[in-house]
Amino acid sequence: METKSPNSLQESSTPSDTETTSGDGIQLLKAVKEGNIELLQQLLEGGAEVNFQDEWGWSALHNAVQCCREDMVNLLLHYGADPCLKKKNGATPFIIAGIVGNVELLKLFLSKGADVNECDDNGFTAFMEAAVHGEEEALKFLYENGAEVNLSRKTKENQKRLRKGGATALMDAAENGHADILKILLDEMGADVKARDNMGRNALMYAFRKSDNGNLVDIIPLLLYHGADVNVRGEKGKTPLILAVERGHLGLVQMLLEQEHIEIDDTDSEGKTALLLAVELKQKEIAQLLCNKGASTDCGDLVMIARRNYDAPLVKLLLSHGAREDGCPPVEDWKPQSSRWGKALEHLRRIYRPMIGNLKIFIDEEYKITDTSEGGIYLGFYEGQEVAVKRFSEGSTRGQQEVSCLQSSRVNNDLVTFYGSESYKDCLYVCLALCEQTLEEHFAACSGEAVENEEDVFARNVLSSVFKAVEKLHLLCGYTHQDLCPQNILIDSENAICLADFDESVKRAGEPQEIKRDLQALGWLVLYVVRKGEVPFETLKTKSNEEVIRLSPDEETRDLIRCLFNAGDNVQGHLNGLLGHPFFWSWENRYRTLRDVGNESDIKKGVFKSKIVQLLQPEKSECSRSFARWTSKMIHHTHNCCLGVHLSCSPLNSTREETVHCLVHC
Repeated sequence: METKSPNSLQESSTPSDTETTSGDGIQLLKAVKEGNIELLQQLLEGGAEVNFQDEWGWSALHNAVQCCREDMVNLLLHYGADPCLKKKNGATPFIIAGIVGNVELLKLFLSKGADVNECDDNGFTAFMEAAVHGEEEALKFLYENGAEVNLSRKTKENQKRLRKGGATALMDAAENGHADILKILLDEMGADVKARDNMGRNALMYAFRKSDNGNLVDIIPLLLYHGADVNVRGEKGKTPLILAVERGHLGLVQMLLEQEHIEIDDTDSEGKTALLLAVELKQKEIAQLLCNKGASTDCGDLVMIARRNYDAPLVKLLLSHGAREDGCPPVEDWKPQSSRWGKALEHLRRIYRPMIGNLKIFIDEEYKITDTSEGGIYLGFYEGQEVAVKRFSEGSTRGQQEVSCLQSSRVNNDLVTFYGSESYKDCLYVCLALCEQTLEEHFAACSGEAVENEEDVFARNVLSSVFKAVEKLHLLCGYTHQDLCPQNILIDSENAICLADFDESVKRAGEPQEIKRDLQALGWLVLYVVRKGEVPFETLKTKSNEEVIRLSPDEETRDLIRCLFNAGDNVQGHLNGLLGHPFFWSWENRYRTLRDVGNESDIKKGVFKSKIVQLLQPEKSECSRSFARWTSKMIHHTHNCCLGVHLSCSPLNSTREETVHCLVHC
C-alpha cells in the first residue's frame, strides 16, 4: 500500500477530526483529575492528543503535577508530553511542582531541561511559589540547585508601568505568614531584607498585608533583627507603625517603637499620624504608649475627637501631653500660584507633615514632579513658599555641585531661583522655584501650532534668556553648565524662562573646552527652538555641525549657529557679543536699522522710484510684516549679494558703509 504524504489533502484535519481530538483531550484531562490511570493509558494508546490544553492552557501533564501523581507524569512523558509546556499565564509543569512542593517532580523536570529560575508571565519562579505556599523541602532543593534567592518579580511592560512586580521570595513568605520559611531565607540563604518591590515596599510591609496578628508576632522580630527599614511606606503612604495601630496590636506597636530610627510622627497620604489614628480608633493604651515615646500632639484636633467619642480619660491623657483644645488652626484663604500643581499643593498644605527645618515635604507619588538620576523632584513648601525640591543622597557629588553652583549665582535672574537646602535622614533637599513646565513639554503641548511668516517672538525670548543665563554662569559665577537641553529650561507661571539643573556643572579652571561644550549645546538648542521641537534634541546631537546648520530655516539662524559652533580660541565673553546678533532683533528693529543705514537722501526726498524706498515701503498698518517681503527679496538671494557674504561671515563686524553699499546695490 502506498504511503501518503503528511501534507497530502487526504490527511488534512476535518471538523470531525477536530471534534474527536477535542473530545479525547477533554477525556484525558478528566482521567487525570479523577486519578484514573487505566483510562488515561487507554486514551493515550488510542491516540489522544497528549499535549491538549483547555481554554486556560491546562494540559494533562499540568494537572498530573498538581495532583502529585508521579506515575501519571511519567506515563504522559512516555507518550510525548512536552515537559516545558506553558499554561496561558506562562506557568510550566516545573513551576507547578514548586507550588505543590514535590521535590521528586522538581528533580524530574530539571532533568528534562527545565530552568531552575524560569518564571511565568507574572514573574513567579518555582522558588517563589515554594515560599508562597510554605514548601520548605522544595525551597531548600531549589536553592541547592541554583535558584536565585533575591530574584525580583519581572512583569509585562503594561504591568510595570503601573509599578507592579519587583517582589521577592522573602516578601512572599512574609505576606503569607510563613515564619519558618522566612527564617530559612534570612538565616541560611542570605535573603536581602532591604529589597523593595516596584512600589517601594519591603518584606515588613508585605507582612502586614495578609498575615494575622499571631503570625506577625513571629515574623516582625525576624525582619527587624535582620535590619528591615521600619519607616518604609506601603499603600496610601502607610508605615508599619500606622498599620500596627490600625490592627490595634499593642505588642507590635511597642516592638516598632523600640527601633532606633523609628519616625513616630510620619503620616500616611491623608496626613494622619499613628497617634491621630489611635485617638480616632479609641485605643487609649496605644495612644498613651505613643505619647510616652514622644509622639507630637500637634497633628490634628485630638482633644475634639476624643470628646466626640465621650472618652474622658483619653482627653485627660492628651491634655497632659500638651494637646490643644483647638488642635486644627483656622483655615486661611490661600491659593497656589501654580495652576499645574495647584491641587497637589493644596492637599500638601492641608495635611500634617513634620517639618524638615524650614521645609514641608511628603515623598509620595502624588507630589512627585519628575524622576531624576538620584532621588526625584517633589513639590514642597520652603518657609511657606511653594517650591520644587530636588532630592539627593547626603554626600552626593551631584547634590553638592548643584548647591555650590546655585549659591554662587543667586543674583542671576535667568537661572532658577534657589531658596535654600535642608538635610535629613541621609538625604539632601535642594529647594528651587516651582515652574509650570519644561521647554520640551511646552513644544510637545504646542505641536502643530506653528504659523508661517509670523515673527517668532517666543523663540527669540527663550534663546535670549538662555544665552544671558549661560553668559552670566560663565563670567560671573565661573561655572559651565555641561547639560544644556530642553528638559533643563523651565517656564514659570508668568511664562518667564529660566535655566535649571546644575548637578553636572563644572567650576572652570581656565579651560575653554568646557565653555565650548556649552556653546555647542546652545547651537543645537537654537535650531531646536526655532524649529519648535519638531526635530528631537537627542537627534540633533547625533548630526554633524554642517547638517545642523543646513536644517536652519533662515540665514540669521544659520549664522548664529555657525558662530556658536565655530567660537575660535577666545571663548571668554563670546555670548555677550552674540546677544547683539541680528537673530535677536525684532522685525521692527530690523526695519528701523535698514531704514537708518539706507540711502537717506532718497528717503528724505521721497524718491519713490528708488530701490531702497520701494523695499522699505511698509504695507498699511503692517510695518513689521514688511520685513517678510524684505527677507524674500534680499536674503533669499544672498549668494548673489555681498550682504550675504557679510551675514555668513561676520555680520557684527560689517561697517556702516559696507551695509549701505549692500542695500543700494542689491
